[in-house]
Amino acid sequence: MKKSLILLAGVLFPVMGWASGGGAMYPNDDISIDWSDKAAMQRGAALFSNYCLSCHSAGYSRYNRVGKDLGISDELMSENLIFTTDKYGEKTKVGSLMKVNMTGEYAEQAFGTAPPDLSLIARSRGTHWLYNYLRGFYLDDTRPMGVNNGVFPAVGMPHVLAELEGLKTAKKEMQDDGHGGQHEVIVGFEQVTQGSMTAEEYDQAVKDLVAFLDYLAEPYKETRQNVGTGVLIFLFFFLILAYLLKKEYWKDVH
Repeated sequence: MKKSLILLAGVLFPVMGWASGGGAMYPNDDISIDWSDKAAMQRGAALFSNYCLSCHSAGYSRYNRVGKDLGISDELMSENLIFTTDKYGEKTKVGSLMKVNMTGEYAEQAFGTAPPDLSLIARSRGTHWLYNYLRGFYLDDTRPMGVNNGVFPAVGMPHVLAELEGLKTAKKEMQDDGHGGQHEVIVGFEQVTQGSMTAEEYDQAVKDLVAFLDYLAEPYKETRQNVGTGVLIFLFFFLILAYLLKKEYWKDVH
Protein backbone atom coordinates (compact mmCIF):
# COMPACT_ATOMS: atom_id res chain seq x y z
CA MET A 1 0.00 0.00 0.00
CA LYS A 2 2.80 2.39 0.95
CA LYS A 3 4.62 1.65 -2.30
CA SER A 4 1.46 2.39 -4.28
CA LEU A 5 1.09 5.79 -2.60
CA ILE A 6 4.71 6.67 -3.42
CA LEU A 7 4.16 5.73 -7.06
CA LEU A 8 0.93 7.77 -7.19
CA ALA A 9 2.73 10.80 -5.76
CA GLY A 10 5.46 10.41 -8.37
CA VAL A 11 2.81 10.59 -11.09
CA LEU A 12 0.81 13.48 -9.63
CA PHE A 13 3.56 15.87 -8.54
CA PRO A 14 4.91 16.55 -12.07
CA VAL A 15 1.35 17.14 -13.29
CA MET A 16 0.66 19.50 -10.40
CA GLY A 17 3.91 21.36 -11.10
CA TRP A 18 2.95 21.83 -14.76
CA ALA A 19 -0.57 23.03 -13.89
CA SER A 20 0.66 25.52 -11.31
CA GLY A 21 3.21 27.06 -13.64
CA GLY A 22 6.52 25.65 -12.39
CA GLY A 23 8.40 27.42 -15.22
CA ALA A 24 6.30 25.70 -17.89
CA MET A 25 4.18 28.77 -18.65
CA TYR A 26 4.97 32.28 -19.84
CA PRO A 27 4.10 34.79 -18.55
CA ASN A 28 4.00 33.57 -14.94
CA ASP A 29 3.38 36.66 -12.80
CA ASP A 30 1.61 36.80 -9.46
CA ILE A 31 -1.75 38.49 -8.90
CA SER A 32 -3.87 39.29 -5.87
CA ILE A 33 -7.55 40.27 -5.97
CA ASP A 34 -8.82 43.06 -3.72
CA TRP A 35 -12.48 42.28 -3.02
CA SER A 36 -13.01 45.71 -1.49
CA ASP A 37 -12.22 47.34 -4.85
CA LYS A 38 -15.70 47.22 -6.40
CA ALA A 39 -14.69 49.82 -9.01
CA ALA A 40 -12.19 47.33 -10.44
CA MET A 41 -14.88 44.66 -10.62
CA GLN A 42 -17.21 47.14 -12.34
CA ARG A 43 -14.57 47.80 -14.98
CA GLY A 44 -14.08 44.05 -15.29
CA ALA A 45 -17.83 43.59 -15.78
CA ALA A 46 -17.76 46.10 -18.65
CA LEU A 47 -14.85 44.26 -20.29
CA PHE A 48 -16.60 40.94 -19.82
CA SER A 49 -19.82 42.19 -21.43
CA ASN A 50 -18.01 43.81 -24.36
CA TYR A 51 -15.40 41.17 -25.16
CA CYS A 52 -16.39 37.84 -23.57
CA LEU A 53 -20.16 37.62 -23.36
CA SER A 54 -20.62 37.42 -27.12
CA CYS A 55 -19.30 33.83 -27.05
CA HIS A 56 -19.02 32.80 -23.38
CA SER A 57 -22.03 32.64 -21.07
CA ALA A 58 -22.02 33.20 -17.32
CA GLY A 59 -25.19 31.18 -16.93
CA TYR A 60 -25.15 30.92 -13.13
CA SER A 61 -25.40 34.69 -12.65
CA ARG A 62 -28.12 37.25 -13.30
CA TYR A 63 -27.49 40.78 -14.49
CA ASN A 64 -29.42 42.43 -11.65
CA ARG A 65 -27.70 40.33 -8.98
CA VAL A 66 -24.30 41.31 -10.38
CA GLY A 67 -25.42 44.93 -10.42
CA LYS A 68 -26.62 44.76 -6.81
CA ASP A 69 -23.36 43.24 -5.58
CA LEU A 70 -21.11 45.62 -7.51
CA GLY A 71 -23.13 48.82 -7.07
CA ILE A 72 -24.46 49.08 -10.63
CA SER A 73 -28.07 50.22 -11.00
CA ASP A 74 -30.52 48.29 -13.17
CA GLU A 75 -30.72 51.26 -15.54
CA LEU A 76 -26.94 51.43 -16.05
CA MET A 77 -26.75 47.66 -16.35
CA SER A 78 -29.42 47.60 -19.04
CA GLU A 79 -27.98 50.55 -20.97
CA ASN A 80 -24.30 49.67 -20.88
CA LEU A 81 -23.81 45.97 -20.16
CA ILE A 82 -26.67 44.13 -21.85
CA PHE A 83 -26.37 43.71 -25.61
CA THR A 84 -28.41 40.55 -26.27
CA THR A 85 -32.05 40.01 -27.19
CA ASP A 86 -34.53 37.27 -26.40
CA LYS A 87 -36.08 34.92 -28.94
CA TYR A 88 -38.70 37.56 -29.75
CA GLY A 89 -36.08 40.17 -30.61
CA GLU A 90 -36.65 42.22 -27.47
CA LYS A 91 -33.74 43.37 -25.33
CA THR A 92 -32.74 40.92 -22.63
CA LYS A 93 -34.28 41.85 -19.28
CA VAL A 94 -32.04 42.85 -16.39
CA GLY A 95 -33.32 39.93 -14.32
CA SER A 96 -32.20 37.36 -16.91
CA LEU A 97 -29.31 34.97 -16.69
CA MET A 98 -26.09 36.10 -18.40
CA LYS A 99 -26.30 33.87 -21.47
CA VAL A 100 -25.31 34.30 -25.10
CA ASN A 101 -27.60 34.07 -28.11
CA MET A 102 -25.16 31.88 -30.05
CA THR A 103 -26.31 28.28 -30.22
CA GLY A 104 -24.02 25.39 -29.37
CA GLU A 105 -24.39 24.01 -32.90
CA TYR A 106 -23.24 27.27 -34.49
CA ALA A 107 -20.36 27.56 -32.01
CA GLU A 108 -19.11 24.09 -32.89
CA GLN A 109 -19.23 24.92 -36.60
CA ALA A 110 -17.40 28.24 -36.10
CA PHE A 111 -14.82 27.26 -33.49
CA GLY A 112 -14.77 23.47 -33.57
CA THR A 113 -16.15 23.33 -30.02
CA ALA A 114 -18.66 25.29 -27.99
CA PRO A 115 -16.99 28.02 -25.84
CA PRO A 116 -17.28 27.08 -22.14
CA ASP A 117 -19.43 28.87 -19.61
CA LEU A 118 -17.20 31.17 -17.55
CA SER A 119 -19.23 31.27 -14.33
CA LEU A 120 -16.78 29.06 -12.44
CA ILE A 121 -13.63 29.51 -14.51
CA ALA A 122 -11.83 31.41 -11.74
CA ARG A 123 -12.37 28.47 -9.38
CA SER A 124 -11.46 25.76 -11.86
CA ARG A 125 -8.39 27.51 -13.33
CA GLY A 126 -7.47 30.02 -10.65
CA THR A 127 -6.95 33.77 -10.89
CA HIS A 128 -3.18 33.38 -11.35
CA TRP A 129 -3.69 31.21 -14.44
CA LEU A 130 -6.36 33.49 -15.91
CA TYR A 131 -4.25 36.63 -15.44
CA ASN A 132 -1.29 35.14 -17.26
CA TYR A 133 -3.40 33.41 -19.92
CA LEU A 134 -5.05 36.67 -21.00
CA ARG A 135 -1.58 38.25 -21.29
CA GLY A 136 -0.01 35.28 -23.08
CA PHE A 137 -1.33 35.54 -26.65
CA TYR A 138 1.20 35.87 -29.48
CA LEU A 139 1.18 35.64 -33.28
CA ASP A 140 1.50 32.13 -34.72
CA ASP A 141 0.58 31.59 -38.38
CA THR A 142 0.47 27.81 -37.89
CA ARG A 143 -2.68 28.13 -35.77
CA PRO A 144 -6.22 28.41 -37.26
CA MET A 145 -6.90 31.67 -35.40
CA GLY A 146 -3.45 33.05 -36.16
CA VAL A 147 -2.44 33.18 -32.48
CA ASN A 148 -1.04 30.87 -29.84
CA ASN A 149 -0.66 31.23 -26.08
CA GLY A 150 2.28 30.84 -23.73
CA VAL A 151 0.06 29.56 -20.92
CA PHE A 152 -2.35 27.42 -22.98
CA PRO A 153 -0.38 26.07 -25.98
CA ALA A 154 -2.38 25.36 -29.16
CA VAL A 155 -5.32 27.35 -27.83
CA GLY A 156 -8.39 27.45 -30.07
CA MET A 157 -9.55 30.89 -28.92
CA PRO A 158 -8.78 34.08 -30.87
CA HIS A 159 -7.11 37.00 -29.11
CA VAL A 160 -10.32 38.94 -28.46
CA LEU A 161 -8.49 41.68 -26.53
CA ALA A 162 -6.01 42.34 -29.36
CA GLU A 163 -7.42 45.81 -30.06
CA LEU A 164 -6.55 46.76 -26.48
CA GLU A 165 -3.16 45.05 -26.19
CA GLY A 166 -2.01 45.01 -29.79
CA LEU A 167 -0.18 42.05 -31.33
CA LYS A 168 3.16 40.56 -30.37
CA THR A 169 5.51 37.75 -31.30
CA ALA A 170 7.15 35.29 -28.93
CA LYS A 171 10.87 35.16 -28.19
CA LYS A 172 11.91 31.52 -27.80
CA GLU A 173 15.08 29.68 -26.86
CA MET A 174 16.17 26.11 -26.22
CA GLN A 175 16.56 25.01 -22.60
CA ASP A 176 17.46 21.75 -20.89
CA ASP A 177 14.45 19.68 -19.91
CA GLY A 178 16.25 18.01 -17.00
CA HIS A 179 16.33 14.62 -18.71
CA GLY A 180 19.30 15.08 -21.00
CA GLY A 181 17.30 16.72 -23.77
CA GLN A 182 16.21 20.20 -24.75
CA HIS A 183 12.90 21.86 -25.48
CA GLU A 184 11.83 25.24 -26.79
CA VAL A 185 10.40 27.69 -24.27
CA ILE A 186 9.07 31.23 -24.46
CA VAL A 187 11.27 33.76 -22.66
CA GLY A 188 9.58 37.00 -23.69
CA PHE A 189 7.43 38.89 -26.19
CA GLU A 190 8.13 41.54 -28.79
CA GLN A 191 5.42 44.07 -29.62
CA VAL A 192 4.50 44.15 -33.33
CA THR A 193 1.47 46.44 -33.40
CA GLN A 194 0.35 48.81 -30.66
CA GLY A 195 -3.12 48.52 -29.14
CA SER A 196 -5.26 51.26 -27.66
CA MET A 197 -3.68 50.67 -24.23
CA THR A 198 -0.12 50.78 -22.94
CA ALA A 199 1.33 47.59 -21.48
CA GLU A 200 0.64 48.83 -17.94
CA GLU A 201 -2.93 49.82 -18.78
CA TYR A 202 -3.57 46.45 -20.42
CA ASP A 203 -2.21 44.55 -17.41
CA GLN A 204 -4.56 46.54 -15.17
CA ALA A 205 -7.51 45.89 -17.50
CA VAL A 206 -6.79 42.15 -17.41
CA LYS A 207 -6.55 42.28 -13.62
CA ASP A 208 -9.95 44.02 -13.50
CA LEU A 209 -11.45 41.35 -15.76
CA VAL A 210 -9.99 38.56 -13.62
CA ALA A 211 -11.31 40.27 -10.49
CA PHE A 212 -14.80 40.19 -12.01
CA LEU A 213 -14.42 36.52 -12.97
CA ASP A 214 -13.29 35.78 -9.41
CA TYR A 215 -16.45 37.46 -8.15
CA LEU A 216 -18.61 35.49 -10.61
CA ALA A 217 -17.15 32.21 -9.40
CA GLU A 218 -18.11 32.84 -5.76
CA PRO A 219 -20.32 35.90 -5.13
CA TYR A 220 -20.64 35.00 -1.43
CA LYS A 221 -16.87 34.75 -0.89
CA GLU A 222 -16.59 37.97 1.11
CA THR A 223 -19.66 37.09 3.20
CA ARG A 224 -18.36 33.56 3.80
CA GLN A 225 -15.02 34.87 5.01
CA ASN A 226 -16.67 37.40 7.34
CA VAL A 227 -19.00 34.75 8.78
CA GLY A 228 -16.07 32.36 9.21
CA THR A 229 -14.13 34.99 11.15
CA GLY A 230 -17.13 35.62 13.41
CA VAL A 231 -17.57 31.89 14.06
CA LEU A 232 -13.90 31.48 15.01
CA ILE A 233 -14.12 34.44 17.42
CA PHE A 234 -17.26 32.93 19.00
CA LEU A 235 -15.59 29.53 19.39
CA PHE A 236 -12.55 31.14 21.01
CA PHE A 237 -14.65 32.86 23.69
CA PHE A 238 -16.75 29.71 24.11
CA LEU A 239 -13.53 27.76 24.71
CA ILE A 240 -12.60 30.17 27.52
CA LEU A 241 -16.06 29.82 29.10
CA ALA A 242 -15.95 26.05 28.77
CA TYR A 243 -12.53 25.93 30.42
CA LEU A 244 -13.67 28.12 33.34
CA LEU A 245 -16.80 25.97 33.74
CA LYS A 246 -14.69 22.82 33.75
CA LYS A 247 -12.48 24.28 36.50
CA GLU A 248 -15.55 25.18 38.54
CA TYR A 249 -17.00 21.66 38.28
CA TRP A 250 -13.72 19.94 39.12
CA LYS A 251 -12.39 22.24 41.87
CA ASP A 252 -13.74 20.02 44.70
CA VAL A 253 -12.71 16.72 43.10
CA HIS A 254 -9.03 17.13 43.86
